[in-house]
Amino acid sequence: METLRGRTALVTGASSGIGAVVAEALAGAGARVGLVARRKDRLERVLARCRERVPDSAMWVADLADLDAVDDLAAAVEREFGAVDVLVNNAGMPKRRRVQDLSPAEAEDVMRLNYLSPVRLTLALLPGMIERGRGHLVAVGSVAARLGPPHEAAYAASKAALTAFWECMAVDLDGTGVQVHVVQPALIGGTELFTQPGNEAPLSDLSDALPPQDVADAVLNALAEGRFEQYVPDWFHEMASGKAADVDAFVAGVKEWTRERLER
Repeated sequence: METLRGRTALVTGASSGIGAVVAEALAGAGARVGLVARRKDRLERVLARCRERVPDSAMWVADLADLDAVDDLAAAVEREFGAVDVLVNNAGMPKRRRVQDLSPAEAEDVMRLNYLSPVRLTLALLPGMIERGRGHLVAVGSVAARLGPPHEAAYAASKAALTAFWECMAVDLDGTGVQVHVVQPALIGGTELFTQPGNEAPLSDLSDALPPQDVADAVLNALAEGRFEQYVPDWFHEMASGKAADVDAFVAGVKEWTRERLER
């Protein structure tokens, strides 16, 4: 891959957690970084750290769940930066709740932010990338996209939809010079996915959580190596392969694991 020095990168959900660390990693690699999130105060702190490396980095305060505002955001970024070479779609929300306790509105909210919003932003910036004959479209997904964890139907479905769109897009964009990547993290600490109100307590042991820097490293590796899909940690690809080989056995195993966790 070409060097990131002198290139531009846009990162959504950049005010904390994975997004903030990814943005700082891109700036550390020399990219001029654009940050997008809802919380201005936190975004300003991340921007200050990015500007220590690349002074002309910038930020936009936006609620990406407002789909009608996404096109205007993309236009504003292109006016400021001239071009976006790397787009990292990271913004997202959790929803840990059993299906029987889930409302239709909640499922729609998750799909709007986790799937429809990155698709809208990607489609808005894609024509410029195709015209220039280069670009990288990154989606921060989740192992939930491949493994269907308990009590996370809405979240897992949104990440599965995102992964499927990215997989098809990787084929459609063949020969354009635009590369497509999806990073599938497992448990990551230092984020707000496990503390947001309106969610059940996680069934997984959070002491096993990895630092957000591992996701940032995976993003940089994907850009450098051109890989389409990368798990964090990498060994989760073996679990996904095992599920694909025998879905019934996998589902039975998850049911048993869930019962054991709930009985504790």
